[in-house]
Amino acid sequence: MTAIYRVDGNSVVTSPDAAGPWDPRMQHGSAPASLVVWAAERMATSVPMDIARVTIDLMRPVPVASLTIATEVLREGRKIQLCGIKLLADGVVVVGATVLKIRRQALTLPGDVKELQVDLPAPEQSLLEDGHAATSPFVRSVSMRAARGRFGQAGAGAIWFRVDKPLIEGQAVSQATRAVVAADFSNGTASTLDFRAWTYINADLTVSFARQPVGDWILLDGESWIGADGTGLAMSRLADRQGYFGRAVQSLVIEKR
Repeated sequence: MTAIYRVDGNSVVTSPDAAGPWDPRMQHGSAPASLVVWAAERMATSVPMDIARVTIDLMRPVPVASLTIATEVLREGRKIQLCGIKLLADGVVVVGATVLKIRRQALTLPGDVKELQVDLPAPEQSLLEDGHAATSPFVRSVSMRAARGRFGQAGAGAIWFRVDKPLIEGQAVSQATRAVVAADFSNGTASTLDFRAWTYINADLTVSFARQPVGDWILLDGESWIGADGTGLAMSRLADRQGYFGRAVQSLVIEKR
């Protein structure tokens, strides 16, 4: 199975399967988001750390084309590391991102501190979704199951996502990557507006983790707030089979088709 990206040093070859629903020449936001997380996870830390936050600014449309990765450590500490990551196309920055890592340590928590459980059907009991796969090549890399509502339809939806295809050639898909790939579907999970009449492309994505997810399936329990001035927010609570573990927020650019 062909991966979305092939990485050689700082150079990236992009598969046509990275394309999203808005323009076949433009990548789905999940694709470069996965590349950002992969690059951040490869940056060495002085002690074991986990990703606590990923913030991605989509500076320009990310073309389905060759990219270059640039990384730097913005802050190195005993408890945190802040990574700066840029993706460039023809020397122009198309994605700017920061990734915060926090030191991993085992804690014994008070007995009354418990994870918030998911009160929704599991993936196997949820409705199979095609996710508009016919119009979005990247979506063919992802399975979807609707626990509440439907993908791309108005309302506060809750959709399970599973990455089914390699993202970086020769590399396993990490748990943080699974969450961030799913999170970029927030605007379709609770879309509010009709996909056929409106575009609501996200200009950014922020994903925050209380803990690392487990398992293949990631739930987006989403809602959207739409303003009358061309902006909006798509927000999701992120969960796995064990319970909720994070949140995702996208800033939306809303336009009539």
